[in-house]
Amino acid sequence: MLLKGIPVKSAPTGTEHKGRRFILRLIGAALLLAGLLAAVLGPVEMYCFYLFSEGGRFHYDGFGFGSFMFGNLAAQIMGYYLIAAVLIPLGYGTVTLQSWARHLTLAALQFWVVAGLPLILATFFVLVSSKEAALPVVIIAGVLLAASYLLLPRLAIRFYDSPGTRLSFKTRDANRAWVETIPVPLLALGYLFSFFILILHAHIFFNGMFPVFGIWLSGLTGIVLIGISILSLLLLLWGTLRAKRWAWWGVLAYFSLMALSYIITLLSSSWREILSTADFPTFEIEILQGIPLQGYHLSILVGIPFLLTIGLILRARTHFGPQDRW
Repeated sequence: MLLKGIPVKSAPTGTEHKGRRFILRLIGAALLLAGLLAAVLGPVEMYCFYLFSEGGRFHYDGFGFGSFMFGNLAAQIMGYYLIAAVLIPLGYGTVTLQSWARHLTLAALQFWVVAGLPLILATFFVLVSSKEAALPVVIIAGVLLAASYLLLPRLAIRFYDSPGTRLSFKTRDANRAWVETIPVPLLALGYLFSFFILILHAHIFFNGMFPVFGIWLSGLTGIVLIGISILSLLLLLWGTLRAKRWAWWGVLAYFSLMALSYIITLLSSSWREILSTADFPTFEIEILQGIPLQGYHLSILVGIPFLLTIGLILRARTHFGPQDRW
């Protein structure tokens, strides 16, 4: 039998099964350890609020709800909890060779193909902008970051989708969990929608900035629109996991409009205008103004995941139908 042009055995031997199961358990242990570490770092990161608050080591005038650093810390904490929520179940399921873990892992890898690129680009930009980073370090980091997006996900998908891996999981778990009744592309969209919901929550910490086809709305008006957007996406998430046809049309329209709104607004905004709308403290404005960014830079960073998401939605169309799940 052939898998993407590569010959594989349809019936792996006992020795091959043992070797593959050992590798899977190692991967699961690494995922579980990373998830537990993130679960610890989430609460620990909250200590930074004390460091920046009045009387703290890094305090400055204006730090608080609505400042860049406050929002940055809050976003990092949400990220840690998201990582823990994803990796702990995947790690446990992989260590115990539960078949649902393979299903969720394949969906998570598809999610990374969309969400990983902007995160990697942002990480690389921060590294390049650092004056302390030496050129060899930047080059090595760039190669590793590129590999984590271009190479590792493809190899991991091929490994998890191979007959040998499939059989290694099935021999340990003959019963299908409810999550396995949901196609992998729909689960990948579920990961993405959850990620976008967290991103929308993070907007609230930055003066509720919300783009509306060329203009920024902020304050209470922006936060109300963010709330409506979150509620709408939650409804579409529910419909997507149930494979409702109306949900496909809904998510296609939702992300198409969101992409246009963000890209048009960012293209027509200068970096100074964005900082002014965010209404950060004077100390932060003075620092952030020195970053060589413009709205069109951010439009590329934001536009890529939106376009990739729309592509994934289009590819998942055949999985949406009249059948109900759960």
